[in-house]
Amino acid sequence: MSPERLRQARVLVVGDVMLDRYWFSSVERISPEAPVPVALVQREQDRLGGAANVALNAAMLGAQTTLLSVVGSDDAGRRLAHLVADTPIRSALRQVPGLRTTMKLRVVSRQQQLLRLDFESTPDHEVLLDLMDRYAQELAFHDVVLLSDYGKGGLSHVERMVQLARAQGRRVLIDPKGRDYSRYAGATLITPNRAEFALATGGEWRDEAELEQRAQALRAKLNLEALLVTRADEGMSLFGEHGHLHVPAQAKEVYDVSGAGDTVIATLAVMLGAGAGLDEAVRTANRAAGIVVGKLGTAAVSPAELWPEGA
Repeated sequence: MSPERLRQARVLVVGDVMLDRYWFSSVERISPEAPVPVALVQREQDRLGGAANVALNAAMLGAQTTLLSVVGSDDAGRRLAHLVADTPIRSALRQVPGLRTTMKLRVVSRQQQLLRLDFESTPDHEVLLDLMDRYAQELAFHDVVLLSDYGKGGLSHVERMVQLARAQGRRVLIDPKGRDYSRYAGATLITPNRAEFALATGGEWRDEAELEQRAQALRAKLNLEALLVTRADEGMSLFGEHGHLHVPAQAKEVYDVSGAGDTVIATLAVMLGAGAGLDEAVRTANRAAGIVVGKLGTAAVSPAELWPEGA
């Protein structure tokens, strides 16, 4: 895929943004106060998380990327907005007084997480209605809509978002959450991981035939063009109207799977926006996932990593 084609992709990312904060530490002893390790914090790092990491992945591949979401007017929200401003992402973030920006604080030692602390709150109804107005305006300037649902309340109007985008001929890709996928009906593609798909369809499947039966039934029920199940070390399985495609995993060494789903759906959106077919987009997303799990924490993949030999 040439850089010129990638730059033609216009992707609108909407969903739950968060700040990923890392405290990198060393652990040499157990606390005398309780049987827990004492982590001596040596450095801190903030990264874009949630839908913001999705947008970063799309932008780093060269796509014209807009991020639409809400954050609090707190320290975490200001930090997140500052991080976005330092990237190629076009920001449509709204800072809301009284809203607590979602933040995930990870304590890490020797490339392993010791602890994660989550801070969050849910935006109110009026804020989300204002977000819908901006969303309707932004649709005219984008070819692909990517809805990143982390279950934090930012996509309470996801049904209407799908309807508006499809009415204007836009492709809609969704990273789903929860048991009930009915609110995603009419989307182009949804990308549950193995655990999410099992949760939504009644538990683990016995074999590949049952997986395909469940996936095709869900795809037909929701009127989707396709459904992609990401399966970690088992690769990815794409189910569409004309059958299915399975792509084996390509990871050589896994350090951290956090954010891998963000990379997958962002790569899919960029490839489709650049004119690739769905099978090619899935194969490219699989390569991107294999690269990003070899990095610590939420991270992005560059075109040079995906196509080291050149376009």
